[in-house]
Amino acid sequence: MIVFDLCCAAGDHRFEAWFASSDSFVDQQARRLIACPVCGDSDVRKAVMAPRVGVKSNQQIVSKPPAAEPVDGEPSPALMRRVIAEIAARQAEMLPHSRWVGRDFAAAARAMHEGRVAEKPIHGQASPEEAEALREDGIAAMPLLVPIVPPDAVN
Repeated sequence: MIVFDLCCAAGDHRFEAWFASSDSFVDQQARRLIACPVCGDSDVRKAVMAPRVGVKSNQQIVSKPPAAEPVDGEPSPALMRRVIAEIAARQAEMLPHSRWVGRDFAAAARAMHEGRVAEKPIHGQASPEEAEALREDGIAAMPLLVPIVPPDAVN
């Protein structure tokens, strides 16, 4: 088996594919059986890739973690799906330990910052203007990375 880094002509998306041999790749490419997993384009070519060169027997092998991003800097779709799934999982773990304050988020965050109420994790809704005012006043707040349905909107 041999692995090639491939690239589609339509979107210049990079992806890997395994083949029985180099001839197998050429045959499948000629019959347009290989398609880009991102856009579906079947005009696929080999991308530039670093060769795997064996080390001398007197040298220590140092394993390197696989690169998270291709050489061209564009993260692979599979990597993006894994990252988003991990963010969603972490957020889902944190939300049950946080209190929903709805549209009162800015006021509740400000009250905690000023010491009027005990600090506890909260989540809710704020307008862009309210979020900017919190930031300007040095109050730590950030948007949830994965949208949620407000508890009062759930059936």
